[in-house]
Amino acid sequence: MRTKHPRSSRAAGAALAVAALGLGLAAPAAQAKTTAAAPDIPVANVKAHLTQLQQIANANGGNRAHGRAGYKASLDYVKGKLDAAGFTTSVQQFTSSGATGYNLIADWPGGDTSQTVMAGAHLDSVTGGPGINDNGSGTAGVLETALAVSRAQLKPDKHLRFGWFGAEELGMVGSKNYVNSLSSADRGKISAYLNFDMIGSPNPGYFVYDDDPALEKVFKDYFATLSIPTEIETEGDGRSDHAPFKNAGIRVGGLFSGADYSKTSAQAQKWGGTAGRAFDACYHSSCDTSANIDDTALDHNSDAIAYALWQLSTGTTTPPTGDTYENTTDVTIPDSPGAAVTSSVSVTGRTGNAPAALKVGVNIVHTYSGDLVVDLIGPSGKAYRLHNSSSDSTPNINTTYTVNASTETANGTWKLKVQDKGPQDTGYINSWKLTF
Repeated sequence: MRTKHPRSSRAAGAALAVAALGLGLAAPAAQAKTTAAAPDIPVANVKAHLTQLQQIANANGGNRAHGRAGYKASLDYVKGKLDAAGFTTSVQQFTSSGATGYNLIADWPGGDTSQTVMAGAHLDSVTGGPGINDNGSGTAGVLETALAVSRAQLKPDKHLRFGWFGAEELGMVGSKNYVNSLSSADRGKISAYLNFDMIGSPNPGYFVYDDDPALEKVFKDYFATLSIPTEIETEGDGRSDHAPFKNAGIRVGGLFSGADYSKTSAQAQKWGGTAGRAFDACYHSSCDTSANIDDTALDHNSDAIAYALWQLSTGTTTPPTGDTYENTTDVTIPDSPGAAVTSSVSVTGRTGNAPAALKVGVNIVHTYSGDLVVDLIGPSGKAYRLHNSSSDSTPNINTTYTVNASTETANGTWKLKVQDKGPQDTGYINSWKLTF
């Protein structure tokens, strides 16, 4: 990740009107074809790539920076793996700071090229160190996922493309060059770009890009299956290779485990690690070596890359019938005895009353679902019970309820209300949505 610059202001809003957005995302009941299951990405394989990148840096002045021999050797290593796995690779050259730079692009045969799902990472380090977390981790995670595509001989409905960009540390030069080299028609064929810059930080957090609600939800849904809470990523806004794609009107998403910001006490309680210490104390330093990696974070994030690519590229899906209004902001549920918490969506632009079969999709991550009481609160203030406390000891709630809300006006503020009725539990509202 490149050096910080002042971030632009960001529009915020709890209510999100989310449709399928051309990404092939849909409620499970609306899927016309079952999505292929993503493989587990062996973290040992990801770490083996990091070992190779470390050895390349060691043999080339201690870094893998733009314009240095270590960068080209890193590109040759990644390209060799992809060529052997059956990818069609191309190397794009550009010039920056008086030196030749290189991007590596790899296409997996097949799939609808008018709907291309792309994952990428920057391949360069700073001159001051080998850059194993920044960004050997993203490089290796994306590479091993690409190799998993080959091992599975995946036949995606959408086309899969992978990219490794040069000179990111100089201002996303390589990714800007790549995006600028595309015609407007070719840019329009990229339905999603997913960026992975630092995914193995030694004092890690679990941050998800919030630039696109549908892509954000894919990653949050994955981490919900692991009962790992996530936070919205803000430290890297505009500082990595997703920015040129986003500026060109391409939908972007991604993951991040933290750089030189300090982990708060609340984050340490949530994720473990050390409060008051940087997520990566070796950020842009000579100590960013293969010892500067948290294996668990690297493992989870690499698996999340595969999950997202399989979800977005396989399976023929159709949008859910009707309009969907969603809130994906995490809301912590206090342990009992604690007050109820609410999450809101605002519905506007509709006429008449809500339907007699209003669909309420609820995704709650919780250690003991039987302790939860969940209600939908209509604009009138009336409560509709969705889930009662019980002796059910299973974790999490991820289901869609049908509510007769025909006495409610459709427009207005709807709330999901959740209360924990039993002690010794932890959890949060991951997301919820209304489908009219």
